[in-house]
Amino acid sequence: MSDGIFIHLLGAVTATRGSQSIDLGPARQRAVLAILALSAARPVPLDQLVADIWGEGAPRNAEQSVYTYIAGLRRAFEPDRGRRKPSQLLAGTPAGYVLSLPSAQVDGSLFTEQVSEALRARRDGDDLQALHLLDQAMAMWHGTALSGLSGPFAEAERARLDDLRLTAQEHRADSLLRLGQHSEIHSEIADELRDLTRRHPLRERMRELLMTALLRADRRAEALEVYEQGRTLLAEELGLSPGEGLRRCHEMVLRADAIASSAAPAPRTLVETPVSGSAVPGAQAPHQLPRSLAEFVGRMPEIVRLKERLAPKDDSPPLPLLIVSGPPGIGKSALAAHVANLMVERFPDGQLYVNCRGATPDLPALTALDVLGRFLRGLGVPSHAVPADLDEAAAMWRSRLHDRQVLALLDDAADLVQIRPLLAVPVGSALLVTSRESMTWGEDAYQLELGRLSEEEAAAMLAKLAGVGRVAADAEETARLVRLCEGLPLALRIAGARLAGRPDWSVSALTARLSDERQRLHELAVGDLAVRSSLAASHAALERGTRPVDRLAARALALLGRLHVPEVTAEVAGALLVVPKPEAESALERLVDAHLVERAGRERYQLHDLVRLFAGELRPAGAREALIRVLSYYAASTRLASQVSDPHRTQPAWPVEAAPHAVVTPEEARTWLYEEEGVLFAAAVQALNSADDTIAGLGINLAFGLFRHQERAYHTSEAYKLNTLALRVSERLGDEASAALAHGHIAWALRLTARIDEAVAHLQAELTIARRLGDTFREMCTLGNLASAFDSGQRYEEALPWAECQLTLARRIGAGVGARYALMIKGYALAGMGDPDKALEPLHEALADAAKTGDASHEAQIRTALGEAHLDMDDPQQALSYLLTGHDLIMENGYRIGLVRCLIAMSRAFRTLGELDRALACVTEAIAGGGGLGHPRWEQRLREEQAAVAEARAAISAGPCL
Repeated sequence: MSDGIFIHLLGAVTATRGSQSIDLGPARQRAVLAILALSAARPVPLDQLVADIWGEGAPRNAEQSVYTYIAGLRRAFEPDRGRRKPSQLLAGTPAGYVLSLPSAQVDGSLFTEQVSEALRARRDGDDLQALHLLDQAMAMWHGTALSGLSGPFAEAERARLDDLRLTAQEHRADSLLRLGQHSEIHSEIADELRDLTRRHPLRERMRELLMTALLRADRRAEALEVYEQGRTLLAEELGLSPGEGLRRCHEMVLRADAIASSAAPAPRTLVETPVSGSAVPGAQAPHQLPRSLAEFVGRMPEIVRLKERLAPKDDSPPLPLLIVSGPPGIGKSALAAHVANLMVERFPDGQLYVNCRGATPDLPALTALDVLGRFLRGLGVPSHAVPADLDEAAAMWRSRLHDRQVLALLDDAADLVQIRPLLAVPVGSALLVTSRESMTWGEDAYQLELGRLSEEEAAAMLAKLAGVGRVAADAEETARLVRLCEGLPLALRIAGARLAGRPDWSVSALTARLSDERQRLHELAVGDLAVRSSLAASHAALERGTRPVDRLAARALALLGRLHVPEVTAEVAGALLVVPKPEAESALERLVDAHLVERAGRERYQLHDLVRLFAGELRPAGAREALIRVLSYYAASTRLASQVSDPHRTQPAWPVEAAPHAVVTPEEARTWLYEEEGVLFAAAVQALNSADDTIAGLGINLAFGLFRHQERAYHTSEAYKLNTLALRVSERLGDEASAALAHGHIAWALRLTARIDEAVAHLQAELTIARRLGDTFREMCTLGNLASAFDSGQRYEEALPWAECQLTLARRIGAGVGARYALMIKGYALAGMGDPDKALEPLHEALADAAKTGDASHEAQIRTALGEAHLDMDDPQQALSYLLTGHDLIMENGYRIGLVRCLIAMSRAFRTLGELDRALACVTEAIAGGGGLGHPRWEQRLREEQAAVAEARAAISAGPCL
């Protein structure tokens, strides 16, 4: 039952099942989950949960609230569990509640275990393994632990986890110091530790590590200053002297002799046997590397991994091939140059460099022979002696590297084909390659996929470029700027350069400019640096690719830029490109390899914002037709899914000529609608805002196709927005039939938010249009919706005549579903007017027809109404006979507001019969399902029933009065 579930506590308390998030409910319900999740599958007694959540100030109904929270969590984690079936994940035992979840599925527990394992590795002398484990552990954090929770447990556990996090950071820094061999590494470690020490000035161990890093970086004066600041602070804040460790560190700095600069060794020469093509006698070893960026920050784990493979600790030969890949602007070249410069001493026979121009606009990529020629000339081979044959040049390349230690940096390689002849380097030399493409090369190779900078690293880069003061002055705006740049080093460099060049600008001034999506790529340009040109180079490389899949991928990216949805599937791409799904999937995967598109879960793909903005600027031929095709696919798929999910409801969307996504069962249809709703909503909004009449018309169709799902899922605000847009477009197009439907859908959203008079006004407009068009069926539906609107407003005397009118017209035109609906509303109205016995007749007639036709949705609603009527007639046992079956039917079709109504009635019945535990279970289930869903009437009814159940239980607990 726990498969795929993961609890996140190192930040906001959340939970996921696979890629899907789980709604955990209110803060105290999340607090219960945190307590159980960190209890290592041990039972937690009820009184302990109360004490952990409220402390000494627990309210009288605290235990009752815990029951509610437990039920809410069970509902969230096991939505398919039957009402009478015990929970397998969150069980109640005599010893308390226990969450049966392995510690590996709770990040707080996993973090603790990872840190413990890292400390064992350090004790065993394996600092590299310790560093790897600590990096994994630190990556789990996403903010303040147990963010948003209060109470004794949350405060104590937050303090424990924060302290363990600091301990892990200290051990990580210690391992880096023991692994680091260069002053540049020590300086970077010192910069990280200085920030930590500033935030935690009383941690002496952190101060010791900072002093050690500064000493090894030849910054003795700063190390002494750090000690003096710590000594003063300890005396003033705590009245203490520095501890023994800090004093020893101070003495070590004082005893350290100034390190004299040693004379640089004489440059090595390439002495060659005098054969054809030999090096120039006495030629110096090449040093062609570009300098490391002055503003280079972060990437410490990546640096350590690359260094470990270029200079293994056991002095074994370096790995011959290291590939750094990632999206454009991610900082591949900067990282590779930085690491290569750190490795100069390890490769004394030379360092070579070439820009392979794999993605340089307007310039052809170098061929393998071009690269070999440059490297051979760099190694001293005269130009006239460089072979013109590729195989001969590769053989000479291997010969010149034999028994030597040379590092070659191949920047911006187009693909493996471009550099394959160079790869078989002799032992002792190494190739460091950067590329926008993912490369698969299994022979003694290491590939590093470079991700985006963390918020801390990005802020540090901005601080180096624009000044610490300006960046620190507004941390919130700095974080926003980092998000707008998406952690992309190129974008951050440009942003930092723009701030540096505008001393009068605040960080917020730049974020304001970048907030306009239409101008963001324009603003992210300075000098010859531009995010737009970097992305354009990647797209152009695909366009001029030799393989058909390259060119198809380039077109796919351009067309995806015309579609404003959060993610796509291969089916959607196939509709855009007019190709079969497998070909479309290959194009998307090609974009993934080129780091222009990311996978967003199983069979789903998404564009980052900056790539999306760039793609939106492209103007591919046939873009309008492609957009019409994909909107037609969405409209046809939505209509089919809506029909399959409930074939008894009339479908307001008209048929569209497009192959839809195939769904067969109602469960498949509902699952697809829930999964795709965000995409379908975004596509409908885009289409409805289009000035193109054809596209806007498809937007109306898509909005109408979604309505039945929104009705069932109770997504009132989304339905209101889409249909308001649909009404505006319908009026613009002169489409009165669509305008009538839009009025009706808007009225539905309004009546469920208690805006009854506004809903009635829209329904009157719908009725007027339907009668003018002679649409008797639409007139009949509108009459019933008017009755329903007045019933929702508890204006039963007004509802009844409208229901009678609908019933008469429905029977005249032979609309069985309309007659059923009218009988149901008539029953509601009679019961609401205080005549539940009179309500039974129309409700039974409606129930018989619903059962006969197999209309489970109507049957569930009618059974609920019959249950309510029998409750009003003081017959709870008979009420339950209807309500229990109604509940099961509603659970099958997912009608959310109907479920709330049914559960309230069930609680009333159980409470009247004295079965208070079952009454409480019903109220708890209703609350866990979203309460009254914002509907004023059912919010109030649920509060009243919850209070009645609590009062009844309290009366029993108090016992008889003596």
